[in-house]
Amino acid sequence: MRVMAIDYGDVRTGVAVSDASGLLAGYTTVVHSRSSGRAAEEVARIARERQADELVMGFPRNMDGTEGPRAELYRAFAALVEEKTGMPVRLWDERRTTIEAHQILHASGKRMKAHKQNVDAVAASLILEGYLAYKARNS
Repeated sequence: MRVMAIDYGDVRTGVAVSDASGLLAGYTTVVHSRSSGRAAEEVARIARERQADELVMGFPRNMDGTEGPRAELYRAFAALVEEKTGMPVRLWDERRTTIEAHQILHASGKRMKAHKQNVDAVAASLILEGYLAYKARNS
């Protein structure tokens, strides 16, 4: 089962897709769009092209577990993706994924300017890895 993870953002949306077995993160990319509608269309195109069977999207929560201030915006984007793909989108706690993504890029020697271009794809990979690990533990 191929799983696709989405790290939604106002300008860049990271996408990561697992291998066919649903065990490892594989393909990653970044969708560049300030329009949520266009971003959702591009995410749907990637889901079709990469033959995703399941969609999971990072969801903003505060450190105490309550919903973050952008929660409604993310719910609306998830609904757009569901409409465009015909597949449900599972909302997944994304606390600290962007921070961890920056740490990974920094440790790899990337300059801070280069982080901006890659951080969303790395964050999507972290969301995907967390979700795949959860599925493996609970199957």
